[in-house]
Amino acid sequence: MEKEKEGVFKAVRAAGKIQVENLGKITSIDFKSAFNLVTNVDKECEEKILSIISGAFPDDKVLAEESGEKSGEKNRRWLIDPLDGTTNYTHAYPFFAVSIGLEVNGEMALGVVYNAVADELFWAIKGEGAFVNDKKLSVSNIKELSGSLLSTGFPPDTRNSGFDNMLEFKTLTNLSHGVRRDGSAALDLCFVAAGRTEGFWEMKLSPWDIGAGSLIVTEAGGTVSNLEGNQLDIDSGHILATNGLIHKEIIGCLAELKTQSGSSVS
Repeated sequence: MEKEKEGVFKAVRAAGKIQVENLGKITSIDFKSAFNLVTNVDKECEEKILSIISGAFPDDKVLAEESGEKSGEKNRRWLIDPLDGTTNYTHAYPFFAVSIGLEVNGEMALGVVYNAVADELFWAIKGEGAFVNDKKLSVSNIKELSGSLLSTGFPPDTRNSGFDNMLEFKTLTNLSHGVRRDGSAALDLCFVAAGRTEGFWEMKLSPWDIGAGSLIVTEAGGTVSNLEGNQLDIDSGHILATNGLIHKEIIGCLAELKTQSGSSVS
């Protein structure tokens, strides 16, 4: 994975430079849906990343947020989010990142998330641990939900969806030290890995949002699953990531809320 790691580091740093240089200087904003933004910076970052990744690994598959899928001969898939936290970025709110993951034979093998504003490069290689820059990461050792800090997010269709995460947000806020909603799933996952928060859950995400971060959490000693506690499927978009110690407690809470509301993710 050394060649892949070097290529991704180069790609995320190049995209991060674009983001920092253009912060507060957006020239174009489009809407993929009513509340789902894309800017000229998203597109410029993705073009830069693809020129590096596809240039170095032309036979690999690619799934990128803005340009979609590119077929490949090998059973390797790159998951690319050129700017996770676009809404934040358009408001110059400094919580956004570049996220790139490599999936090999259906399993995450490499994950890199770069917070350019803080110059924090989170990364993991399967079986080799997780790091921020050169420092090894480890999840927190808090054992109870009542002493935990959590994070979550809301899907773009919250205003017209019956499954909007609001009840879960309110309930888990009351059961914990609090729930943060900062607008970048990739960074939220990295903060679990770094022990800054104990858990993160969200629905209706895309593979490029969670592929890299999910590996970083597990390599830091945490646990990832779907919302019912079963094996994570990054293509399903529903994820729970924790330090492992509060995982069952949150699963139980989410299950109870689902029974009460009678709702289901769609």
